[in-house]
Amino acid sequence: MPKDNQNLGCRECASSTGLGFDFTMAFQPIVNTTTRAIFAHEALVRGLYQEPASQIFESINDTNIYRFDQSCRTKAIELAAKLKMQPFLSINFLPNAVYNPELCIRTTLAAAETYGFPVGQIIFEITEGENIKDKAHLRAIVDYYKAKGFKTAIDDFGAGYAGLNLLAEIQTDLIKLDMALIRHIDCDRNRKAIVKGIIQVCHELSIMVIAEGVETYAELETLKSFGVELFQGYYFAKPAFQALAVVPPELLDNLMFHQ
Repeated sequence: MPKDNQNLGCRECASSTGLGFDFTMAFQPIVNTTTRAIFAHEALVRGLYQEPASQIFESINDTNIYRFDQSCRTKAIELAAKLKMQPFLSINFLPNAVYNPELCIRTTLAAAETYGFPVGQIIFEITEGENIKDKAHLRAIVDYYKAKGFKTAIDDFGAGYAGLNLLAEIQTDLIKLDMALIRHIDCDRNRKAIVKGIIQVCHELSIMVIAEGVETYAELETLKSFGVELFQGYYFAKPAFQALAVVPPELLDNLMFHQ
């Protein structure tokens, strides 16, 4: 890791110093259907002109992944503070960008202090499209983040390498069921059986489950019948660019009559 990357300040990260490009965030809510309230907002990378995350990721490589990861955290915290976010803030992080948990978390802690955002209100989502070979390193990251007061989650659970083998090694506070498992679950026997099994495992491990990518009422009702309380997806709200998305009140009111 280049020495200059070890001493980044939160102001430098917020301005994307040294990246050669800039970006911002959109926020999508995670709804608790039992309390009928927003549980968290996930920070999602966007270009300054609302370009999709995929376009931004094209500029990420081995030489700037650490700086990008730090910038994502700082920008998300800064925006969340400006928007006076009250629920949890969920931030994705790249395990391969965290070379040392103690050093890499300093910028996050500094940003939380600078912008007055509570550390205990932050969730770190593990997101990784490739096989995580050093699970001991990832476990050390998760354990250290928990010790510092952050909550942790495994994103896209059930897709690629984010499955039961990973959960056997690393217990996070939450998991997010991959949207491929959610799609049309109301009429898919196989998906129902798999998701029920995952939920049972998580229940025994005291891990909360979030169903992401929910798009229809039928999907929502099926998952609720399995005991899922936390939901994210277009059914409730699309990501809002540099703003907190509003969940239509009638959707929350409708939940009250279908408990």
